[in-house]
This record gives sequence, structure tokens and C-alpha cells, in this order.
Amino acid sequence: MRIYNTLTRRKEEFVPLTPNEARIYGCGPTVYNLIHIGNALPLCVFDTLRRYLEWRGWNVRFVQNFTDVDDKIIRRANEEGVTSAEIAEKYIAEYWTDAKGLNVKPATVHPKATETMDEIIAMVSALEEKGYAYEADGDVYFSPKAFPEYGKLSHQPLEDLEAGARIMVGEVKRDPMDFALWKAAKPGEPSWDSPWGKGRPGWHIECSAMAKKHLGDTIDIHGGGADLIFPHHENEIAQSECCNGVPFAHYWMHNGFINVDHVKMSKSLGNFFTVRDVAEAYGYEPIRFLLISSHYRSPFNYSVEAITQAKSALQRLYTCRENLEFAIQRAPSGDITPQQQAILGERKEEFIAGMEDDLNTAAALGAVFDLVSCINIKFLGESASKEALEAALGLFNELTDVLGLLYNKPAADEEDFSALLAERAEARKAKNWARADAIRDELKAKGYRIEDTPQGAKVVKL
Repeated sequence: MRIYNTLTRRKEEFVPLTPNEARIYGCGPTVYNLIHIGNALPLCVFDTLRRYLEWRGWNVRFVQNFTDVDDKIIRRANEEGVTSAEIAEKYIAEYWTDAKGLNVKPATVHPKATETMDEIIAMVSALEEKGYAYEADGDVYFSPKAFPEYGKLSHQPLEDLEAGARIMVGEVKRDPMDFALWKAAKPGEPSWDSPWGKGRPGWHIECSAMAKKHLGDTIDIHGGGADLIFPHHENEIAQSECCNGVPFAHYWMHNGFINVDHVKMSKSLGNFFTVRDVAEAYGYEPIRFLLISSHYRSPFNYSVEAITQAKSALQRLYTCRENLEFAIQRAPSGDITPQQQAILGERKEEFIAGMEDDLNTAAALGAVFDLVSCINIKFLGESASKEALEAALGLFNELTDVLGLLYNKPAADEEDFSALLAERAEARKAKNWARADAIRDELKAKGYRIEDTPQGAKVVKL
């Protein structure tokens, strides 16, 4: 598999630290609100990467954190008159609702910053002892200028990064580039005991400590949105490599930015959508389909037209599965032909080729729809044997499951229409067109239509 590595700015063959094992860290949400479409993109992208690697026989250890102590959480808690812990737990629960709706598998581990405090303090202490960090009035700051490779992920020279740096009110750091590893406690904020007095961690050190605790000093893949490249991921590299003395992550994968109607999504512009908002209008599955329908590194555009098209495309996939299941119940036994085997093999290889090329889910989806066309023509259209249809359904289910799609099984019909269909067949055989039409109209009134297929008539919900 080839992956575009943000660190080297080129596609590279994915060679893990341990053969057929992948250690992946994905930056999770800061839990102070419902997740938005921008949060959902990396969730679905890296869930699909994990699913694909596991499908190919890899052992994947996937870690996704919850940032559960942060300025935004504290601000939200103060606004609502509750504790930061209550806000964090509330929105972690809300996260699980949306993640389940998007069919995102739980990570191997979901660490919380507040449960990693010993490791965070140990890491900050090590950086201070090695001379990369210093204490000032209870705060502890990291000095990027002490790390010669600072800027290697964002590919920006230090002098360019310095131009945008500044010292905020209340900060006592030596240089505008320095960033906080530990913040001295303020009244009304959550705090923990430390060698520098009561305080709480800075954002960047949290992820470094959680990755080290659960994946080791060096990991295979670190993922997240392109907005995290600088400063978050740049700072993670600096503090982790200075502390541990080894490379932090060999591959860095970043998904593109989110636009709404071709304009950058922003609360100030009023084009900000939570996953819950969109799901209430269109359902969760069309969101997932839309998010993986383009290459993950491309700018992603959300619009009503796009989500509507995603819903229609999904229905085509559901229809294919339903038609296969219907045909299998009525098909005669027999062999799968060499031509049919070749068709399935070619579509599978086409799917794999797309996924192996930097997780090109757009190409992989194209292979799935090519498979649908082949099924309609060469399997359903030619009255294939039961065994051939089962092989087609098996591959179809495999590929859609890798993409995390078709996870909403339709509810069983409350009524059994087999008797009506049998009566209609007898009426048509006797050329009693009036009765056949009456049965059709009766079903239509109940919200169904009759579809005649080579395998017989079936009832489909309107």
C-alpha cells in the first residue's frame, strides 16, 4: 500500500514497524459540543483505513483520544454553570451517538487526557530535565528553537513561523515561538498536582503522552485534518522526539479542508453544520457515503445537492443487494461460470488497486458501482445459478463493508405479500387483467409497487 506522507510530501510504500501490524493514532474531538461535518471527515477516513487493513489481514491497533480538559471545555462549563467533567462526559456520550450513526467502529483504545495525567507530567518533566522546556511562574514552556528540525512537517522555515508568533496576555514565556506544556491553575479551573504546582496540561502534550502510553515511542501512522498540521502536529513531533530520542511517527496522513457550497465552513459565516443537524434531515449513512466519495486529501464540499445525490447512490446499492437476495431464493443450483468468476475477480482487484493507491476511496467506490453494473447484466440479467449469485453477493457485501456502507438493514415488512403475488400470477396466467391490476393498485395504496424480474415478481416499497 502506498500512502502520501505529509512529512516527505510524496507517496511512499507503507512499511510498518512490525510486519502486518499497524499502529495508528488519530486525533479525536475536543468534547465541548456536538461534532460537526469537519470532525466527521477524519473519523470516517481513518475508520475506512482501519477496515481496509483489517480486511487485508493486518493486525491494527488504533488509538483515538478524547481531549477532555481544554479552554473551550472550561468556557462551556462556566457558561452552563457546571463542571468541566460534566461537559466532557455529556459530549463524549453525544459523540458515541454520532459515531454509531456513521458506523465508525470504536477504536482499540479511547484514552482521555484526564486519565493520562501521570504520563503527561512525566513527559513534561523529562523535557525540562533535557533542557527543551523551562518553568516560569508555574507554567512550563517548550522551546522550539532548541529542536533543529522544528517545521519539518509543515515545511516552513523557523523564520517564517516566527513572523506569526506572539506572546499572549498573561504569558511569561521567553520567546513568542514557545508553547505551553503545562499551565498554572487559575481560579475555577480543573487542576492537578505537579512538580510546578497545581495546573493542567497544554493541548499538544496530551496527544504525545497518550500516543506514547498506548502505542510506544514510535508509531506507524498519525492522522488528522490538514488544519492540525501546524501547530498541533508540528508541536507533537518536537516534544515527542525531544523526549524519546526517536522518530515520533513514520507516516502522517491529513485529510483536506471542509467547504460548504464551496465556501470554507465557519461559525462566523453561518455555514456551520453539526453531524446531528444533517443526520436529522438526511440520515447518517448518506453523510458517510458523501465523506468517502472523494479522495481524502481533496478539499471536501458539502451541499444539499451533494448529500441528496449521495442518498440516491446509496439506494442503488441497497437495490442491488435486495435484488441479489431475492434472486438467490428462486435461482436453481448450478456452477459459477469462468466468465462470472473472472468478472468478480476483476472488480475485486480494481477495488484493491484503488485502496492501495493512498486510500483512494473514490476509485474503490467506482469499482463497487462497476460491480453493480456487472451484477445487473451478467448475473441478474442472465438468470445465473444460485451459487453464482451467492458469490456475487458475497463480494458485494465484502467491499461495501470495507467502506463501512449498507449497515442499515431494512425493517421486515409487517405484511406478507406472497399470497397476493401468487394470486396475481394466477390472474395473469388466466388473462384476468382486471384482477391483476386491482392487486397492483391495492399494493400501491399501501405504499408498495410490484416489480417483475427474471426471477419473478417482487414487492418494493415506494
